Formats: sequence, C-alpha cells, structure tokens
Amino acid sequence: MGTSRMFRIFVVLGSAFMILLIIIYWDDVGASHLYLHTPVSPGPKIPHHPPQQKPQTSRTPSFLSDIDAFVNQFLEPGTGEPTDPVPVDTSNQSEKAEERYIPRREWKIHLTPVAAELRERQEQRRRLLQEMCANDSMVFPGKNLSFDDIPNKELDHLIVDDRHGIIYCYVPKVACTNWKRIMIVLSESLLQDGVPQRDPLAIPRDLVHNNSMHFTFNKFWKRYGKFARHLMKVKLKKYTKFLFVRDPFVRLISAYRNKFELRNDDFYRRFAQVMLRRYANQPTPPASVDEAFAVGIHPSFSNFIQYLLDPQTEKDIPFNEHWRQVYRLCHPCQIQYDFVGHLETAEEDAEHLLRQLRVDNVVEFPTSHRNLTASSWEADWFSTVPVEARKELYKLYEPDFRLFGYDRPESILNE
Repeated sequence: MGTSRMFRIFVVLGSAFMILLIIIYWDDVGASHLYLHTPVSPGPKIPHHPPQQKPQTSRTPSFLSDIDAFVNQFLEPGTGEPTDPVPVDTSNQSEKAEERYIPRREWKIHLTPVAAELRERQEQRRRLLQEMCANDSMVFPGKNLSFDDIPNKELDHLIVDDRHGIIYCYVPKVACTNWKRIMIVLSESLLQDGVPQRDPLAIPRDLVHNNSMHFTFNKFWKRYGKFARHLMKVKLKKYTKFLFVRDPFVRLISAYRNKFELRNDDFYRRFAQVMLRRYANQPTPPASVDEAFAVGIHPSFSNFIQYLLDPQTEKDIPFNEHWRQVYRLCHPCQIQYDFVGHLETAEEDAEHLLRQLRVDNVVEFPTSHRNLTASSWEADWFSTVPVEARKELYKLYEPDFRLFGYDRPESILNE
C-alpha cells in the first residue's frame, strides 16, 4: 500500500517538474530565457532590485505561482550597464545559442542626458493617459475592461521584440510602416544573404506589412496555449511599451487619401463600392477600381464620413484598422505605455525613443519624404461635410482626442 502511494507521489512530482522545464525552454518564452547571460533592455520605469530571499513555508505554492517565479527570473532586467558580462564565445557553443545573446555593440553610452523638455513631454503624455483613464466623466467602449477581458483577436497590433524587450502597438497612418521596419531590424526577423537586414528602408513594403514578419500578442495562443495570457502580462510588466499617435481627424484624411484617392482594388471592392451604393447614388458601381477611375468615379471624403457615422457600418463589419480608433487598437487604459510618440513631433520623439531603448547606434528612424497630410488642410477637407456630421464624428473619435492631448477642433466644429 505504502509503495503504491509513494509511486503515485513520484509520478505527480515528476510530471510537474517536466511541465516546468517545458515552460522554461519553450521557444521564445521571453527575451532572456534564451539570453541567459545578457539582460533585456530595461524599461524606463523599472528599477532593478536585488533578489530577496523569501521565507520558506510549509504551504506548497500553486502551479501558476511556480510558472510566474520561473518566468520572472529569466525576464528580470539587468543593470543595463556596458560592463555587464558578455557571453564567452566557445567553439562548442551551439549555433542556436550564439544567436540568442545580444551583442555588446548594441549598447551605446551617452555622455549627455536626454533634454529635460523631452523627458517632461513624455511625463506629461503618460500622466494625461492615466488621468483620462481614471476620469469617470469620459466613457467609451472597453474602457473599464481588464486586460484579461480583451479578446485575443483585438491584440493583433502589439508587436513583440524579445531580443530587446520592446512592445510596439502600431497605429496605421501614423508612420507605422517605418516603425515596423525598425522592429524587423531589431528582432532580426529578416535575413539578407544569411545576415540580419540592418537597413530599414531596404525592407520592401509588402514584407513590412506581412503578418508573418511580426510576432504579435494574438499569436501567443498558438505558441503558448493556456499560458499565453500569463506570459503577455509578464512581458507587459517587464518590457518597454510604446506607440505613436496623431491628430484623429488628420489621420482620417490621410486614410481617405491613401485608400480611396489612389488605386487600391482591395479597398475599392471592400469599402468604396459600399459607399458609392449607399451615399453616392451609384446603385451599380464599376466592378473594379480601374474601371471606376477610368470614368472618374470614387467616393468623396463626405461619403467616407457618412460611412463612418452610419450605424449599419459596424453591424456589417468592424472598422478597418486604418480608421479604427486608437483606443480600440492599443488599449491604453489596460496597458501602461512607457513612451507615447506624436507624429507632429516624430523626429524628436523617434530620436528620444531609440536613445531610451539604447539602440540608436543600431538603427535610425527613416526620414519620410512622402506627401504627408498636413493638419492645416483640415478646414478644406471638411468644408464639404455638414457641421452636424462633423460634430458626430468628433464624438466618435473624442476619446482619442482627449487621451492623447489633442485639442478639440473648434474652428471645424463651430462654423
């Protein structure tokens, strides 16, 4: 009887030990579980505390607590100093292990601190987010959800770079193409002749927007199963999280110009035809974008605004990412972002962020020479939109205005 009982105990303990080993060594569980000798780039507000020895108790910790302890051990940021030990390059080290540590050339020492005004700018933006999320007078869908309650499919804009401990929430029409390029370079997910691509502008646009190039939160379930949400929260706690935003109305103008004033057959079939039928008195619009452009047919900006305000629109299909509100893409009341960039101050913010991440000698943010949509154009674009529709549109995007510190566009709303 005693022997059978002991055997069952050993089986249970052995199974638990094997599961813990799987969690630890599962591919890409965290930044440092594969960089055991090199610390992850620490976030800006995470102090490094020496490990404290916990008093032993007779109570057996839960399985989830064990997982948390192991994962935290390997994700604990180091001092980040250039004197941190470098892995020894030995001949018998496996090829996979050699790819795992972060080379010291990626650290950069700055002799001067970041300008006080830039630090204060970030502090103000982070503080505003916290205040708005705590403000009961501002209500919007999903504001009071916990992170656990956010559907997995709505976490697809959070790109993870485990090499440097970075999480980027990309917002379409806010320089996301170039920031995705930066993430590809940092994560070394694209090789050129067997060597990681180091030039962001050399990465073709079709690859930049290829989902297979980025490891996003919504892919955690496939890789980590029931431990996915727990690992997300660990990474959110340990990694540096950032996003870039812009004036919500200017972003809408940019989306319209890019998707409906240029030939885009996909957007024409999925959205433009609907707008033409509903709001432009075109019951049978041309079948393709080429046919439509040949006869000068495309939805007007006013038609686009009508589409956004129509309750039927989201009954049929959720807003496309190019005009979906930022609070729905990036969940700023559930995720405490460490850095909030604005497109209006993109060059300064990009330089500040890359320096804060300590990768500014690895990659530079590409300077864009494309035809950018200017905020000074707003009045002209909205001149064809009725004032009441403008006010309704502001209500629809008001959370983005207030969360990220953009002024209410009085000149447009009070004509």
